[in-house]
Amino acid sequence: MSRKPLVRCAIYTRKSSEEGLEQDFNSLDAQREACEAYVRSQAHEGWRALPDLFDDGGFSGGTLERPALLQLMEAVRARRVDVIVIYKIDRLTRSLTDFARLAEQFDAHGVSFVSVTQQFNTTTSMDRLMLNVLLSFAQFEREITGERIRDKIAASKKKGLWMGGTTPFGYDIKDRSLVIKEDEAASLRTIFSLYLELGTVAKLEAAVAARDIRTRRRTLSDGREAGGVSIQRGHLYHLLSNPLYAGRIRHKEKVYDGAHPAIIDQATWNAVQTLLADNTQGPRKRVPRPTTEPGWLAGLLLDQDGRTFALNHANKGGKRYRYYVERPTRDDANRKLKRVPAVELERVVQEAACGFLQDPLQLIEKLGIDRPEQTGSIFEAVDSLKRHMADNATAAWDSRIRPTLKHITLQAEGISLSFDRPALQQLLGLPRPSKSAPDTLVIDLPVRVKTRGAQFKLVLPATGTDAPRPDITLIKAVARAHTWARQLITHEQPTIAAIAKAEGFTKGYVRRVLRLAYLAPDIVEAILDGRQPVDLTAEKLMLHVEVPRSWQRQRAEFLGIS
Repeated sequence: MSRKPLVRCAIYTRKSSEEGLEQDFNSLDAQREACEAYVRSQAHEGWRALPDLFDDGGFSGGTLERPALLQLMEAVRARRVDVIVIYKIDRLTRSLTDFARLAEQFDAHGVSFVSVTQQFNTTTSMDRLMLNVLLSFAQFEREITGERIRDKIAASKKKGLWMGGTTPFGYDIKDRSLVIKEDEAASLRTIFSLYLELGTVAKLEAAVAARDIRTRRRTLSDGREAGGVSIQRGHLYHLLSNPLYAGRIRHKEKVYDGAHPAIIDQATWNAVQTLLADNTQGPRKRVPRPTTEPGWLAGLLLDQDGRTFALNHANKGGKRYRYYVERPTRDDANRKLKRVPAVELERVVQEAACGFLQDPLQLIEKLGIDRPEQTGSIFEAVDSLKRHMADNATAAWDSRIRPTLKHITLQAEGISLSFDRPALQQLLGLPRPSKSAPDTLVIDLPVRVKTRGAQFKLVLPATGTDAPRPDITLIKAVARAHTWARQLITHEQPTIAAIAKAEGFTKGYVRRVLRLAYLAPDIVEAILDGRQPVDLTAEKLMLHVEVPRSWQRQRAEFLGIS
């Protein structure tokens, strides 16, 4: 009879309060004892409890920042654990969103978990099915939470309330409301007066620097000092166009009377807005692309082996072309150096970085944010960034987005963007990440890279032909899916049956259409642009395939992007 392989079991215990932990036998001990007994009952399957103690005493289940849990996740990533044993699922987390995040990591590293009192065991196919159902609800919960936060922000701003985030220059916070900070308010009034006097932001920037007017100096959560630097042109545009200083609150395209005091009087505010509008008439009225100086990727671009790239030029047919070419090393004498067209790569990276930083739900998911005030701050920061992109895309790119990029990795499998997490969280008005959090946040782009000799060629998601082919049936189905999903979320329609009755369809048809509401944003964009693969049809999505929960899997299955 063959011997069962060893199954390494890590036992995790948690208690929210510290009360009673000083006792010889406390709640953590009781949980561990029950888990050890369960592991012993599975000894015939090769289960053995690890000697390591993963005990969190006095830590809430509403956060993942727990010492023992972090140690456990390190063991999972190091593949020292096969099964995690817990007394109840809520010992692991009380948040369905966090539960989904942990389960994804467990699955990625081949780790199962068992709840000994709830008969929940992901080593079996039935319980894995149960897990998938729970994870689907987790995604639904995230989306509903986002809707509720947006509605809360909109309602509060309509009442003129400031909704948090980074404290604006010129104000302090008192009792969760804005009050004027006189020294900065005086500097702000000077900036507005100088702009009316000088007439352009370029001249204003020089005048502000000459008067040594600087941004607010502040102390970060880790004790480091930030701010206290010269106010750049993009920041000046923001100050001059922010209705907050005239006593108003802006929410997207609407402006409401604020509950806070104004720093700038109405006459000055109106004059400045008129001058700003006059200075953007004519050809400059067009919204610029977020371009920057040629070759800006040279210091950021790496290949899969960590080699850097330099900007190079070539002339062909009287036209000049720019390329990024691998920097040679001593070992490269007999090897052709890789090169990639500069203009196309710069465009792809800029569009991807701008798109990521203007997608609040993706930011919340990637950063692992679950606290309502931090989620609200992200929505605020994204709205602010969108306004700056519309006003001056170049300035917004140079001053806000580009500084968050750490490096771009180019390899045969595709392109990945690495963001500096502390810089990213500062941009979003979030506290500095904990020491245990990684310094880099990576996103993979839906771009394939083909090699032709030493040259890289970027292959964007497409239909296989340059001409777009909009599928009107598919577009209508996607639009219908989003409309029905919104009706369910806002309770405009209480059930799927109610939608079916109102629209004259069967409940089964409504359910199938609703699948399309959870397609990845870039897949929806490809469908609207007519760039989807020829075989991606409404019939296929609704009748013949399951729509994966993971956007990455959707891209792989529907667009062929791994």
